[in-house]
Amino acid sequence: MKSPEDERRTGLHLVWQHGEMQPPRKKRAVKPAKPHPFDVQFGVETDGLIKGIDLAVGHPHDEHNTAYYGVQPSLFHEVMDRWERTPPLHPLESYTFVDFGAGKGRAMMLASEFPFREVVGVELNPRLAAIAQNNIEQWEGGGQALSPLRVVCGDAAEFEFPAGPCVAYLFNPFARPVLRRVIQKMEQSFTGRPGELDLLYVNDECESSLRLHGGFTQLWNGRIDMSVEDEVAELITMNAQEDGEYASSGWERCSAYRWVGRAGEGR
Repeated sequence: MKSPEDERRTGLHLVWQHGEMQPPRKKRAVKPAKPHPFDVQFGVETDGLIKGIDLAVGHPHDEHNTAYYGVQPSLFHEVMDRWERTPPLHPLESYTFVDFGAGKGRAMMLASEFPFREVVGVELNPRLAAIAQNNIEQWEGGGQALSPLRVVCGDAAEFEFPAGPCVAYLFNPFARPVLRRVIQKMEQSFTGRPGELDLLYVNDECESSLRLHGGFTQLWNGRIDMSVEDEVAELITMNAQEDGEYASSGWERCSAYRWVGRAGEGR
């Protein structure tokens, strides 16, 4: 799914004002005619498209929301395959996988098929975070997870990275202003720790913020095609839109970066 870089993020239904949670606004989520095969197979609910304007929770970052849309499993698997072939600098079991803008948790569940130290999903919207938690409980109950999963409802720019190697994952969850704040947090957390952070970026509309930063090196970038099954499922979702704002290309531009530290940084 492609969206303009300044597109507002997906689906907030709960709004915080003066410290109190307000009733949900009328949802404008796009629900496809039939659920994604992933949802059918595993009994979860990760489908649909929610515009960024409908994801607002009264947070300053609301205006930088893009949209909620679950990554196609075939795209995720190919991104992970390319990353493993890079390869990572540390054993997979030592990495914490952090999904920024976790939404309903589809990428988290897919990541837990790998033996990570932990899979963490960071989601600003409480409604989506609650759905992700329900999905994870269903997923774990089915014995699918090889790694523990945890949902954090909060601001991606304030996430405290754990000790040890991490791999950050983003499916274009927010616009450049928030990405820059997240990158700043990454630099603060990994200064003096070169090679302990890799970043996987799907639909990498703002990847120049990483490429020009000075502390990251690009591992690879390019187009990744989705499977025929996933492309059909995506077309069904896109065709359910009333305004046709989003379209399917059948592929996504993706990139991977590694934190190496700025030149002259103390190691």
